[in-house]
Amino acid sequence: MAEAYIVAAARIAGGRRNGRLAGWHPADLGAKVLDSVVGRANIAADAIDDVIMGCVTQAGEQSTHIGRHAVLASSLPASVPAVTIDRQCGSSQQAVQFAAQAVMSGTQDIVIAAGVESMTRVPMGSATLRETGVDPLSQAIKDRFGVSGFSQFGGAEMIAMKWGFTRDQLDAYGLESHLRAQAATKAGAFDKEILPVQVTLADGTTEMHVVDEGIRWDASPEGMAKVKLLVEGGVITAATSSQITDGASAVMVVSERALKEHNLTPLARIVNMTVTAGDPVVMLEEPLFATEKALKRAGMSIGDIDLYEVNEAFAPVPMAWLKYTDADPAKLNVNGGAIALGHPLGASGTKLMSTLIYALKARGLKYGLQTMCEGGGVANVTIIEAL
Repeated sequence: MAEAYIVAAARIAGGRRNGRLAGWHPADLGAKVLDSVVGRANIAADAIDDVIMGCVTQAGEQSTHIGRHAVLASSLPASVPAVTIDRQCGSSQQAVQFAAQAVMSGTQDIVIAAGVESMTRVPMGSATLRETGVDPLSQAIKDRFGVSGFSQFGGAEMIAMKWGFTRDQLDAYGLESHLRAQAATKAGAFDKEILPVQVTLADGTTEMHVVDEGIRWDASPEGMAKVKLLVEGGVITAATSSQITDGASAVMVVSERALKEHNLTPLARIVNMTVTAGDPVVMLEEPLFATEKALKRAGMSIGDIDLYEVNEAFAPVPMAWLKYTDADPAKLNVNGGAIALGHPLGASGTKLMSTLIYALKARGLKYGLQTMCEGGGVANVTIIEAL
């Protein structure tokens, strides 16, 4: 069977909403990570067969094909094509899987999978009913599921209720995310994956942005407990939810033929690619079932996996995933997750993949599993082998 390999991975450190990356046009953020993986792989830019870029809010500065615009803003030749895809929060994880399918099929040999999201300049919800007055859901959809709309916040509360998680348990999980992110940053765990970019500060001076801006360095149990609930009677707060973040990330996926022809050094091999869908109302629980299917298809058990990256859209999601899969909490999001590091929507898939690859290699471990809950009740799972 044909194989697909990752030979370069990079991400820009997350920026808070209206924070350090607010001055960057999303096309330029995307361009930076495209240039970075080409440079890291040390390959001629005109050898790239395609760019697949994930982006969720395709409006404003991210409209009319942000993937192509990122190519045009980069140093890649205009002859490199691109496509922009939306699988909600899993957009750039799906970009990886599409890229791998392309090289495994033999139709392409070198594909960049990437993602970008400026949640400052193109706010989440910019294309929704609330902002546009146009409802993306037809009456047939509403009638079928007995709802007036779908809500990820409501779904997260449903998961917490179903699995019996308390406010205190969620707060403890959120705190641990910050503590792990702090430790990873101090230890330089992100140094190899982060692409420095120049930012302009409020006083007009410039400096390089190299640290995820969302990490709460003063995080404490007392501070977590003071954050207001998102809904009255619920258990989730902003402190146990992913942070609104600006960012971009990319990985380069190549065939075995390209490895040899271009003398490339693989970082990882893609072992399994799975995508499933389920209940769009609860919405965010699908990674549990997608993981089960992925492991079965790969002929593996959860015990065979050395590290897991499960996106922390809301704390109940990875917590329920742990209980359902009977996975080891010590292997989960070892460098912190989206609660601390941020969730730049369309960029999160390749962001997590970059972190997973370097976390495995730093520890001399072999197998990693990444999964992402996605709007509409969809989930991607990707299993990789570090090389």
